[in-house]
Amino acid sequence: MLIVGAGPVGLTAAVELRRRGVDCRLVDRLPARLPYAKAVGVQPRTLEIWDRMGLVRAALEAALPMRGQLIYANGVERARIELGLPPDVPYGFAALPQYETERILEEHLGRFGTRIERATTLVSFAQDSHGVLSRLTGPQGEELEVRSRYLVGCDGAHSVVRKSLGLTFEGGAFPEEYMLADVEVDWTLPPDYGVRATHRDAQGVVDDLLVCIPLPGEHRYRVSAMVPPELSVQGGSTGRDEVAHGLEGGRAPGLQHIQAVLDRLAPEPTTASALRWSSVFRISHRLVDRYGKGRVFVAGDAAHIHPPTGAQGMNTGVQDAYNLAWKLALALTDTAHPELLASYDAERRPVGEEVVDRTVRHAVEGIEADSADPEDVLVREAQLLVGYPTSPVVGPATVAQAGPAAGERAPDCGGMTGSIATYPMRLFDLLRDRGHLLLLYADAAEDAALLRELAAVSRGLSRGEVEPCTLLVPGVPAGGFPGPVYRDGAGEFRRGYGVERCAAFLVRPDGYLGTRLSPPSVAALSEHLEGVFRL
Repeated sequence: MLIVGAGPVGLTAAVELRRRGVDCRLVDRLPARLPYAKAVGVQPRTLEIWDRMGLVRAALEAALPMRGQLIYANGVERARIELGLPPDVPYGFAALPQYETERILEEHLGRFGTRIERATTLVSFAQDSHGVLSRLTGPQGEELEVRSRYLVGCDGAHSVVRKSLGLTFEGGAFPEEYMLADVEVDWTLPPDYGVRATHRDAQGVVDDLLVCIPLPGEHRYRVSAMVPPELSVQGGSTGRDEVAHGLEGGRAPGLQHIQAVLDRLAPEPTTASALRWSSVFRISHRLVDRYGKGRVFVAGDAAHIHPPTGAQGMNTGVQDAYNLAWKLALALTDTAHPELLASYDAERRPVGEEVVDRTVRHAVEGIEADSADPEDVLVREAQLLVGYPTSPVVGPATVAQAGPAAGERAPDCGGMTGSIATYPMRLFDLLRDRGHLLLLYADAAEDAALLRELAAVSRGLSRGEVEPCTLLVPGVPAGGFPGPVYRDGAGEFRRGYGVERCAAFLVRPDGYLGTRLSPPSVAALSEHLEGVFRL
């Protein structure tokens, strides 16, 4: 297994594959990790994924909470958005510089004995029915050949994998140029809040912009603004290829450029200092026509690029990688249904399309102009509404009912107790460091025989990939139920999942419901498993 690109997306894919016992190689053209705070926002859904991967604690200790955003127009505060979420969501919004995200993922990957092969560049590849032959150059310019069963391109907006695979990348570029800087400011605005300040001309058109995202550290922000004329190269070359996206070299804004925009747009007089790095960047919006071909796949910026509004890019890429990695792990161990890998495109490309459309709209109009209910907007920005109800590997469909449906995210809930631990647990505690989990819910002792049969079928058809787990209502004897057995002591699972009687929920490795069966049957569970696993 070969992964090209060791940013957050490639690292996520590598960690998940290694965590599931699959060997892989991870190469990156850069000689070292870049010390830039490019992608900063970490969404609650990404933290849920890191929880399941076993690295969320390190991220929480390094990150800064994002509590809201202050919005100003022509010097007047227009809105204050509080980043609140429903009580069943275990994590809030966070800010973490990309280099810290990469450090945490790289250190976690090292626990599995895998390191990044740096200063190693993919030159070309060819695939056949059995695998992929990749040609690379190493740190000293030496030529290398790598044979792998699959290749994943996480190599960014200028992806060699995407171009070599012949995928289209339709879209366009915003005409504006922007500058980005990591600085400290001495204003008295509340900490942990982002700031978005604009100036509109007499026609109401935005002609000046300032966005400040807080970073870990005292008064530290990542500042973005429109490029001043002396740094602009409108109509010039975009660099490596036709895609005008990302940081551009050679034109680094100075502290005086940042101070000038603060003088014009900051909500109160403030002084910028301690410039760590700066750059000019461009923004495009593009989407591939498909997320893979044969044994080669793309993820992250190699598949979709868009405005940074709402911090959707890196987080969407992390979910791409996680979705693909568990399917590749099954394929590489010959336990995946032959069509399972095709579901990666079916599930993730519609998500990429929605994110590109939404971020372009928010970049032009502002997130505060979204017509949807504000609470729904925040939950969507947190990426908690992503789902795969039409996926070919989800179902079978059930009649409308309360709680999550097949293809939707499996929400967290608390109040679960075991026979030994004296403290209550969360559902996410049961999901952590597991693959497929078959949650069997029972409210009567007579359900035991059926649930034992469901557990046996799930183990058999999945070749042991599915782990059964029983949740009982208080008072029902645990004897005869397939273990491990927990109790829904506070009734949170019953309420949150809309359970009225005996039921079965298959939670996929990425935390989505593969199927929901209420009432459950051996035939329905078998039908679903036969579409996921190789018989």
